[in-house]
Amino acid sequence: MADKKEELLAAARKARKNAYAPYSQFHVGAAVLGAGGRIFSGCNVENASFGLTCCAERNAIFAMVAAGEREIREILVIGESEEFLPPCGACRQVIAEFATPPTVVHMCNREGQSHDTTVAELVPFIFHLKK
Repeated sequence: MADKKEELLAAARKARKNAYAPYSQFHVGAAVLGAGGRIFSGCNVENASFGLTCCAERNAIFAMVAAGEREIREILVIGESEEFLPPCGACRQVIAEFATPPTVVHMCNREGQSHDTTVAELVPFIFHLKK
């Protein structure tokens, strides 16, 4: 898993460079490891109508889904702060929708150091509808 974590970090850093954050100036990148072994990345995209802004994590997950995958094995998120960057509540729910336990969540600081947890720890009472 350590090899994949480095690949996820590289993909998230690369995506972060493409973030569109003219309002917050806070650039975020994320990368998802799908069950098939592919890595999908995303960046935050802001909008003047703030409610239409989309986080890096959701953009990475949506890219995974658009490519035909439905299961997250790992996800990494990196911002520009000294603190570890946790996913927001909306992203946590979307991550939970596609997580395959024990999905690992790597929350990184700007240096790439991470605090690692699982989706179950991050979202202890996950909302699910029966499929």
